Amino acid sequence: MPELKIHGETNRKWTVIALLCAVFLAAMEATAVATVMPTIVGDLGGLDRYSWVFTAYMMSSTITVPIYGKLADLYGRKPILQFGIGLFLIGSTLSAFAGTMNQLILFRAIQGLGAGAIQPMGLTITGDIFKMEERARITAIFGTVWGVAGISGPMIGSIIV
Repeated sequence: MPELKIHGETNRKWTVIALLCAVFLAAMEATAVATVMPTIVGDLGGLDRYSWVFTAYMMSSTITVPIYGKLADLYGRKPILQFGIGLFLIGSTLSAFAGTMNQLILFRAIQGLGAGAIQPMGLTITGDIFKMEERARITAIFGTVWGVAGISGPMIGSIIV
């Protein structure tokens, strides 16, 4: 197992800002799609698979959370977070260029596989770099960012279309 630098010399401010940005994007994306789906279905067809666009994302992200936790214990937090962000970005890009509903569902599942690493790794990394007394405040900030992203996602989605 890689050695952890707990409460070490990491630049905590920039680490938290980067983690919060990743969490914001993952949370916002999960709700922004709800606003644009009627337009997407109008372009791609496939009204009968409408709900699968959401289900594929949520199932793949939910299923991978414990898997990423174990992998982070084995290989380190940072590589797993980077892998998750990369997979999320690949899935997002592919989703933007999907030509059919089936492609969109598949690409959303890929996106969800990446998103499954972002929130838990963000909280795990902050747990590693902050002392116990500081963690409640940081966790509250993460929760607030998640909530703001979830609320602003539909608004941002409506601006995009």
